[in-house]
Amino acid sequence: MSIELRTTPHLHAPDNVIIIMRNVVFALLPICAWSVWQFGISALALILTTLASCLITERLFNPRNTLGDWSAAITGLLLALTLPPAFPLWMAAVAGFVAMALGKLLFGGLGMNVFNPALVGRAFVQAAFPVAITTWTPALFEGRFREFIPTSFTLPFTIPPAVAEWNSRVAIDGFTGATPLGLHKFEGVSTPVLDLFLGNAAGSAGETSALIILLGGLYLAARKFLDWRIPLFVLLGAGLTAALFHALDPQQYPSAPFMLFSGGLMLGAWFMATDMVGSPVTPWGVVVYGLLIGVLTIIIRLFGGLSEGVMYAILLGNAATPLIEQFTQPRVFGEKRS
Repeated sequence: MSIELRTTPHLHAPDNVIIIMRNVVFALLPICAWSVWQFGISALALILTTLASCLITERLFNPRNTLGDWSAAITGLLLALTLPPAFPLWMAAVAGFVAMALGKLLFGGLGMNVFNPALVGRAFVQAAFPVAITTWTPALFEGRFREFIPTSFTLPFTIPPAVAEWNSRVAIDGFTGATPLGLHKFEGVSTPVLDLFLGNAAGSAGETSALIILLGGLYLAARKFLDWRIPLFVLLGAGLTAALFHALDPQQYPSAPFMLFSGGLMLGAWFMATDMVGSPVTPWGVVVYGLLIGVLTIIIRLFGGLSEGVMYAILLGNAATPLIEQFTQPRVFGEKRS
């Protein structure tokens, strides 16, 4: 008779990494489906490209063959949802490679990454391809299931097709080639909040419908697959900051609901800021972390050179996580105060 001795913990939760990751993928699928409905086969090709790029990179450069943990699939889906539907597919493949190689595998793989891998890939192509990543197309354009957006198959080192002419041919009336955030920041044009909430606006592939993102996030929170306090305080920090500036100058600064439902804030708050590796675990740490991301998002949107700031806010929050945890560690019971 042999006795096996193991270290603590001796009680194990029924959910493991694979179950959690698989459910995150399930929560992302409705967002992907809405993206395909809005932007057609170009969005589908974009999602499949980043997904394949992440999976192939994980398989080739990770000797442990961890494709079965679903983490690479999550990175591929999230990365696609942060990119414009018109983004060239070869650039999307580069983004997927960078997300996995530099954002995850360089740090040692799953559980070791400092930053959200999808945002690392997105940040790289933001710097490398600034024109392509700010090229927008209208949602629900006619023929979206019959033809690709011209720039989807742009080859490296070639001049992309004239998207402006294509936009004018297929666009619904009033499309100006900008996202709601860009319209407000650079042209002073507001988009109805209801359109932002339901998803009747242009933007990155997966950021347009706050409602669908919210439902997916609530599903994960109800299953206890994410810490609900993080998105709560991200949105609270963003909402309060936006409301303060709007109260100071309503003509210049948009309202809090506009800021909450536009851009990638909802997607970032529910699916990226909640990354278990890059976010704090201390009770007060998640509060500070969430508020920091929310406030930084609005500050960058209002005073930065770009119309969006969620990506940089979350990456800065990831970088600050060790420091936040250091200063928010609860005092050990019985420990003397120094």
